Amino acid sequence: MPIKDSELILNPDGSVYHLNLRPEHISNTIITVGDPDRVDTVTKHFDNIEFKTHKREFHTQTGTYKDNRLTVISTGIGTDNIDIVFNELDALANIDLKTREIKEELTSLNIIRIGTSGSIQKEIPIDSFLISEYASGFDSLLHFYNSEHIQHKNISNALMKHTNWFSDKSSPYVVKCDEGLLSKLSSNKTYKGFTATNVGFYGPQGRILRLPIQDNDLNDKLASFNFEGRPITNLEMETAGIYGLSGLLGHKSLSMNAIIANRATGTFSNNPKDTVEALILYTLDKLVE
Repeated sequence: MPIKDSELILNPDGSVYHLNLRPEHISNTIITVGDPDRVDTVTKHFDNIEFKTHKREFHTQTGTYKDNRLTVISTGIGTDNIDIVFNELDALANIDLKTREIKEELTSLNIIRIGTSGSIQKEIPIDSFLISEYASGFDSLLHFYNSEHIQHKNISNALMKHTNWFSDKSSPYVVKCDEGLLSKLSSNKTYKGFTATNVGFYGPQGRILRLPIQDNDLNDKLASFNFEGRPITNLEMETAGIYGLSGLLGHKSLSMNAIIANRATGTFSNNPKDTVEALILYTLDKLVE
């Protein structure tokens, strides 16, 4: 049965509503970044660029790097934007936009996030690279989908108990990366971590400017949590949503984090742009090996 116009909204040129993309505009390997300006920072290393578009915070470029076709797209900040980007990317790959019907043969995309993050463990240094093996979402995105089969309930239950989780907050969900991508992009230059995906940058991550927060000790509780040898290592704002929707839609995803702050020591990178640049080159070369 065709998907209704109100559910899958297309632009007059046949592109998906928010991303302004048609199926031919994307590759099967997609790099996501939060900042629209970071797209150029990635694609400046490409051999060539065949397509560009920019709508709202969603900036997309497709081209080749060492003869491999790649797409880079900015998501903006937060899992609410991840919901838009991943559903529309999946529509480009797996829905016939002319008939509005789901394709019989589905395509699994490889989606790699390159982003910045702050460590909450002293031993993970500033300017290091951390790969999120697991992620816990403190947002409610995944609870709007039939998703319990991809969640690690034993970990989330232990986390809520350890932190004495405030009942008015959304229950954390825990999801895992793709093992194949984890193996491909790991090396002696990377740390393997358990990422907490927050719903904001200030209060939700324990930052206090003028507003008091509900739990002053939450970051310390997160830092002391350890599930079968897996401590929570870092805080950011997209990874759990990426892993959750990828898992539900049949895509493979991995989150690469440039650690530019250490909340445990209260320090910040002197050269965050250099760290992100180094992670971009590392990721690109690992992807095309």
